[in-house]
Amino acid sequence: MATQPIGDRFISVEEYLSTGYEPDCEYDDGVIVERNLGEFEHSFLQIFLGTILTNNMDQWGVFGLTEQRVQIKPRRFLVPDVCVLRLGSPREKILTHPPLVAIEIMSPEDTIRRASAKAVEYLEFGVEHVWVIDPSARVAYRGTASGLELISSGELTVPGTPILVRISELFEKLDRM
Repeated sequence: MATQPIGDRFISVEEYLSTGYEPDCEYDDGVIVERNLGEFEHSFLQIFLGTILTNNMDQWGVFGLTEQRVQIKPRRFLVPDVCVLRLGSPREKILTHPPLVAIEIMSPEDTIRRASAKAVEYLEFGVEHVWVIDPSARVAYRGTASGLELISSGELTVPGTPILVRISELFEKLDRM
């Protein structure tokens, strides 16, 4: 993941927000942070999770957004691969209210250390649940205040809701492609 000022200068929040990036980039206090994505496993899992959320929207009372900018601090923007919001959440061009779940799908270039640090950032912002999915290792993690915890139950859930995603199902579908 590249982290660098554009050119030899830092850019303002306003310039970041008014510039289109392909793919979208994150922003950290004047620095554009490129995201690793665009590979088959990453793309498939992102769309599959979005489909699961859409298909269960009414039953689960939530909806998903892919690659939605989330402003977690005045000068810090993250772009989760998928974020899950409750139905009735404020509709914002850029989210300034924490989503219920932030989902990050690791690419081969990503590290557990970086994913763990990002999970902590989401939680500090108020995101209730952070899921990190590693397609290479075929595992998923739950974000905690101290980092990532391997999900041994085999299920991505949100307590108090009917949300349930079986990790094995994600990888079974992926392996059929």
